[in-house]
Amino acid sequence: MPVEAARACSESEHGAIAIRVKNLSKCYQIYENPRDRLKQFVMPRLQRLGGRSQQQYYREFWALKDVSFEIKKGDSIGIIGRNGSGKSTLLQIVCGTLHPSNGQIEVNGRVAALLELGSGFNPEFTGRENVFMNASVLGLTRQQTEARFAEIEAFADIGDFIDQPVKTYSSGMMVRLAFAVIAHVDADILVIDEALAVGDAFFTQKCMRFLRAFMKTGTVLFVSHDTSAVKSLCNHAIWIEKGKALQEGSPKDVCESYLEAFYEAQQGKSSTTKLKAIKTRDSDRPQKDQRLAFINASNLRNDLQVFKFDPEAGSFGNGGAQITAVEFLDKDDSPLSWVVGGELVTLAVQATAHERLNGPIIGFYIKDRLGQSLFGDNTYLSHVDEQLVGAAGDELRAEFTFLMPVLPPGDYSVNVAIASGTQEQHIQHHWITDAVMFKSESSSSSTGLIGIPMQQIKLDVARNLT
Repeated sequence: MPVEAARACSESEHGAIAIRVKNLSKCYQIYENPRDRLKQFVMPRLQRLGGRSQQQYYREFWALKDVSFEIKKGDSIGIIGRNGSGKSTLLQIVCGTLHPSNGQIEVNGRVAALLELGSGFNPEFTGRENVFMNASVLGLTRQQTEARFAEIEAFADIGDFIDQPVKTYSSGMMVRLAFAVIAHVDADILVIDEALAVGDAFFTQKCMRFLRAFMKTGTVLFVSHDTSAVKSLCNHAIWIEKGKALQEGSPKDVCESYLEAFYEAQQGKSSTTKLKAIKTRDSDRPQKDQRLAFINASNLRNDLQVFKFDPEAGSFGNGGAQITAVEFLDKDDSPLSWVVGGELVTLAVQATAHERLNGPIIGFYIKDRLGQSLFGDNTYLSHVDEQLVGAAGDELRAEFTFLMPVLPPGDYSVNVAIASGTQEQHIQHHWITDAVMFKSESSSSSTGLIGIPMQQIKLDVARNLT
C-alpha cells in the first residue's frame, strides 16, 4: 500500500480537523547481526538477476499497526500506554521526523514538539545558538526570533548557561530551554512527550499554566504515564498497546481500563467473576443527617449527599478477597446519608477473604467527576509491623477517620481496594471504581480542587498615625 501524507494549513479547506490518522503503520527491520544487513542490501539484487525468489535476512517489528483517529482543532488528546507500545513512534510521525510504512496522516497547522530529551539540539552549540536553530526549524525568521529571544530566555530561566554549550546542561535545563522555544513559536499544535517529567516542580507548574492557556485556542497531543495528568489536562484519550489503538474515549474511562490492564499484567487475568454476589445491607440503624447538628443556616455550608454503596460498580482484581460494604459513619458509628465538609467522618470498608492473605491492605481515594484523585490513604503504614494475616472466610474491616475537606459543588466518588503484600509489591484482589457516589450541593470553597478547613484566618491592619 503506498504511503500518503498530507500536510496543510488551510482551515477553510480542511474544516475543523487538526490531525487525521488513517490505518497508520510503521515497520522496522530487525537484523540479528551486521552481516545480515549487508546480505539484505546485496543479495536481493543478485537473486533478481538470477531469477530466484528473494530471501529475507531480517524480521519485521511493527511499532504501529493500522492506527486510526481524528483530532479536532482545539482538542487536548492524551496518549497513554506502556513503554514500547508505539507512543513515541506515533508522535514522531505526526511531527514529520519519521516516515510511516503504510497509511495516511494529515496535519493542519504548525506543529511544535517536545519529544525525547535533547532531540533537536546540537550539543556543541550554545543555548542561544540552539534557540535560533530550533526556532528556524519551527518556522520563525531570524528577525522574529530576535524579537522574542528575551521572552524565551526569561521563560527558560537558566541564567548565564544560555551562552554555554548544551552538552554542559542538566536534563532539567535542557527541558527548560526546549519548552521555552516551543512556547514562543505561535504553534497551532503542541506535541508533548514524557520529557516534562524530568523538570523541577516550579518549572513544571509554569509549563502547566502555559498549557492550560494554550488549550483555550490550540490543539495539544500529550503523552504521559501519569493518568492523573491525562485526566486533568485532556478532554479525550487514546490507549495504545503493542502498536495498536486499544481504546479511545473519555480520559476517565480510558485511564481506568489502562489501570486495570496494568494490574492484570502484573498479577494475571482479573478474576472478579468468581466473587460472590452480595446484598447491600440496609442497616437497622437509621441513617443520620449530620446537618441537623448545625445551627448555621448559611447557604455556603458544604452539604455532601452520600449515596449507597454499589457492589455492581466496575471492578477488577484476582478475586482473593471481596469488598462487601463501604459507608461513611459519624462519631457514634451511625451511617451517614449526608456529610458536612469540614466535619469529622469515618470511612468504613468491609471485606471478606476468599483465600489466605499475607499482609492485607485496604485503601481508598476520593476522585472528582473528571477522575482526578483528590486524596486517599491505605492501612499499610499503620500496620506494617504487625504482620497481619487473613485466612479464607475472615472478615476484614478498615476505618479511616478524617476531617472531610470542603469540596466545590459537583459529583465525587470513592474508589476502594483490597490487596495483600507491601506498598511496592502487592496483589490487587478487588478494586472497585466508583464504589460510593456523593454530591456536593453547596460550598464555601473559594479556590483549588478541595478546601482545607482552616483553624484560623486573621487579617490585621496596623494604622500609621504619623
